[in-house]
Formats: sequence, structure tokens, C-alpha cells
Amino acid sequence: MQHGAIILCGGQSSRMGRDKASLDFGGEPMLQRIVRLASQVVNPSSIVVVAASQQVIPVLPTSVRVARDRQSGRGPLEGFAAGLRVLQPQCESIFLTSCDSPRLVPEFVERMFKMREKAEIAVPFDGHYEYPLAAVYRTSILSHVDSQLNENRLSLRSLFDRVSTLRIPTDSLRDVDPNLTTLENLNSPEDYQKALSEMGFAKDRDSDRSRFLT
Repeated sequence: MQHGAIILCGGQSSRMGRDKASLDFGGEPMLQRIVRLASQVVNPSSIVVVAASQQVIPVLPTSVRVARDRQSGRGPLEGFAAGLRVLQPQCESIFLTSCDSPRLVPEFVERMFKMREKAEIAVPFDGHYEYPLAAVYRTSILSHVDSQLNENRLSLRSLFDRVSTLRIPTDSLRDVDPNLTTLENLNSPEDYQKALSEMGFAKDRDSDRSRFLT
């Protein structure tokens, strides 16, 4: 049994105003970038991208599989379940992330896999907030995920009270990800422009800002 990764990209992107999976980040769509980074940790054949039912996504390596939400409007938990159904037969645990985290650090993912130990979930925790979209999950929790969906309890965090969960202090991850950029989600045009600037990618795109925001 091996490790895998699930990348969620089926959100409505209402605050961003356009599909985040296809947004350019350093010369490649954000979804392609995250797949490439995750492939440094897990085999691409153990990566599942979960999209909305009719969503058009960027071209991905042929070994990366694409799953679709069974029902729309049910948030990350619906996509998580779709990814788990694909990977449960071959993977013992997976890292869960989303297509709007383009500054994911592969060493962070490796560390999270190592720190899970015997818990069913390992989630970064800063003392106030847990980060379920940068966490490691055993694929065997699929039955609990399906139960929550059947109960219409759609919060990923509800899983933490349902199965054994290890909360990893974020400060213990700073040696591999000093600025904890793996935990960032780009939810708005301002978030996107800030991340581009901090990565040194914004120079040629500042002129597009007003068009992007309209």
C-alpha cells in the first residue's frame, strides 16, 4: 500500500470570479502546478483530481486520474469522498489539498505523512484553526465520510471528532515550510496578486490586474 493525493478543484470560485484551476501561476495553470508538486512526493498514478460534474480542467499527465462530484453544491466533503473511492484500493493514506494552494511545499507533504503515525487523520493546527485541506487521511475512513454525507453533515472538520485525529502544531512544520505557504488558499483576486508578487511572478502581469478584476 502506498501514499496518494487528492486535489479538489470543483469549488464555485465565487470570490475569485473565475475558475481557479486554470489561473496562470508562473507560466502554468494552478492545477497543473499542484499536480506537479504533489508528484514529487507520490506517484502520479496515485493522484486524483476531483472536479465538478461539467467542469473543464487543464490538461494533466495521463497517469493522473480525474473523478467527478456525484452531487453539486456539497462542498469539499463530496469531492473528498469521490477521491477516496478511487484511491482506497491502492493507497493506505492520502494528502488532501485544493487547486488554489499553488505554493504547496513537497517537503511539508512528506512530513505530514511521516507524522500521522497510528492516527487516522493528521491535521495541521495553529492553536486556533485546523487545516483540513492540508492534512493526511487514512483511506479507510471512507465509510465515515459517506455516513456524514448521508447525514448531510458536510464539514470536513466534523471528521476530527469522529475518528482518531492527531493535531500537528504548525510551528513544528516550519523547518520544511518556513512561511507555511502550503496552508494558504488563494480565494480572491487580491490573494492571487499577492502570491504572484511574493513568488516574483507578478512583473509581467500587473497590467492584467484591472482586466482580471472586471
